[in-house]
Amino acid sequence: MPVQKKHTITFLGTGTSQGVPLIGCTCQVCMSTDDKDKRLRSSIHIQTNETSIVIDTGPDFRQQMLRAKVNKLDAVVFTHGHKDHTAGFDDIRAFNYIQQQDMEVYCDERVEEVLRKDFDYVFTDYKYPGVPRANLHRIVTAPFTIGDINLVPIELLHFKLPVYGFRIGDFTYITDANTISDREIDKIRGTKILVLNALRKEPHISHFTLDEAIELAQEINAEQTYFTHISHQLGLYDDIEALLPKGISLAFDGLVVTSE
Repeated sequence: MPVQKKHTITFLGTGTSQGVPLIGCTCQVCMSTDDKDKRLRSSIHIQTNETSIVIDTGPDFRQQMLRAKVNKLDAVVFTHGHKDHTAGFDDIRAFNYIQQQDMEVYCDERVEEVLRKDFDYVFTDYKYPGVPRANLHRIVTAPFTIGDINLVPIELLHFKLPVYGFRIGDFTYITDANTISDREIDKIRGTKILVLNALRKEPHISHFTLDEAIELAQEINAEQTYFTHISHQLGLYDDIEALLPKGISLAFDGLVVTSE
């Protein structure tokens, strides 16, 4: 029988747009000494024997690459164009230098517009020495492949903004969403490891609440679900973890999982 390909997924960050702790906040979560209550902006690294990719380059991208000791990166994939998912894009230049090649970047038309505006110096005809180098690839609804990693785009809504989640084998990653159509849920069914955003307990205009995320997780019924994109308003890691149903946990920075 053929050997199943393994994906090693590292949670580089599991926090919301301002991270946790919040600047100037003295709540019990922001003052916690538990490392699981300290959250950089949401991002993951996916590694196989052949291929290394990151989903989203937020403001903490440089710190995350150093902390996770990522020495090779083949591509960056973007879920959407908000700053907490794109602001670290400039730091791909370290990999340009180390690998002596352009970075392969996968995004939709809206994200491309953000990148070209915010990092215009990357895309000018005359490039100042040392600026990042990138090859842009357009994400639509069709599955695509990076090296030996196959990605199925999942169409989501972040309030009214179309964003993408991704299914990679038995693993599905969804952040910054609060609406998923039945058609897109069908793409997720059968996932063994599911990641969903769960911002806080109170209603939010563009993110799943804790209860909404639990309800969706139970509908999809993956073997294991992890919640990410967590704010300080959700509560202490240990307190919330104790309340979650079997098979559902909070993700935390540095968590490593494997899937096929």
